[in-house]
Amino acid sequence: MAEKVNVSVNLGGPLFLLFLVFLVLKLTDHVDWSWYWVTAPLWIPFAIWAVFVIFCLIMAAIAAAVR
Repeated sequence: MAEKVNVSVNLGGPLFLLFLVFLVLKLTDHVDWSWYWVTAPLWIPFAIWAVFVIFCLIMAAIAAAVR
């Protein structure tokens, strides 16, 4: 008996789809945005994560200094 193989493609979720919408709008000249903002759905989550990590490291350093 042959095995069934399931193949799934994950496109990255809603932020990636939002990027694709912005990209199509930019390439078809419907919006006159900077590429900085067209790619924002890709880099903003990483920026938020980096700010959170830096905040946690600062809090840990302050807690260690207080002890």
